[in-house]
Amino acid sequence: MALFSKTPRAPLEYSRTLWLRSWVTAVMVFLYAPLIVLMVFSFNNSKRNVVWRGFTTKYYEKAWNDSTLMEALGNSLTIAGLSTLASLVLGTMAAIMLWRFRFPLKSATDGIMSLPIIVPEICMGVAFLIFFSSVHWPTDLVWPFDLSAITIAHITFSFPFVTMVVRSRLASFNKEQEEAAKDLGASEWQAFRDVLLPHIRPALIAGALLAFTLSLDDFVITFFTAGPDTITFPVKVYSMVRFSVTPVVNAASTVLIILTVVLTAVALKFQGVKSIAESH
Repeated sequence: MALFSKTPRAPLEYSRTLWLRSWVTAVMVFLYAPLIVLMVFSFNNSKRNVVWRGFTTKYYEKAWNDSTLMEALGNSLTIAGLSTLASLVLGTMAAIMLWRFRFPLKSATDGIMSLPIIVPEICMGVAFLIFFSSVHWPTDLVWPFDLSAITIAHITFSFPFVTMVVRSRLASFNKEQEEAAKDLGASEWQAFRDVLLPHIRPALIAGALLAFTLSLDDFVITFFTAGPDTITFPVKVYSMVRFSVTPVVNAASTVLIILTVVLTAVALKFQGVKSIAESH
């Protein structure tokens, strides 16, 4: 009886595993095929992307020599870096506050912090446009202060994502460890640095990567908050593709994709090294 019930399971489990692998492979191809095509056609020796005319790297040289495009890329990286640092600090503080303390209108505060995640970007873009116009925000400042309006807008919609990630990590924290550290003479700062911070470090890395990516590829809010003399990489690419998608756009996008992947790999590698060191 046992042999009769176990015999047909092996082919069934194999077929289910094969079907699951095929489905995952199809989904991954569907998601990443456009990126692969974009990267391949960035080396196309043709002004049009529909026909392959041979391999070349001249469009990377054109993208590198395009001062406006490089300025836009530098602005985007600067805004993303500044907004990531600020979002990481604000998001972590907000997550610890909502996790640790009880205070009046806590649910309302939690809901207000989640608004940038829920509200459509077009509405936030219009809101920022009205706000910065009403306060007469200066737009003729020197670099990088001329990016302050965009940076503030990016911090506003980025730090709630950091808060969400850090709070999910704090849910698994054992408060008794922090209390034991204080009983042994540790101060509030020492308990946070030596006990709580190592626990939430993976969430901090994930939140920072999420905030950096959201800021780097944002278009709608940046379009409404950018001044007349300020341009970012997504806005520049949009202005270029309005006429045609050239290999120069593909080359610039490929560089940005590679940069994002490298930063992610470095962060994950750093996280892995930290985890191994802590385990020993």
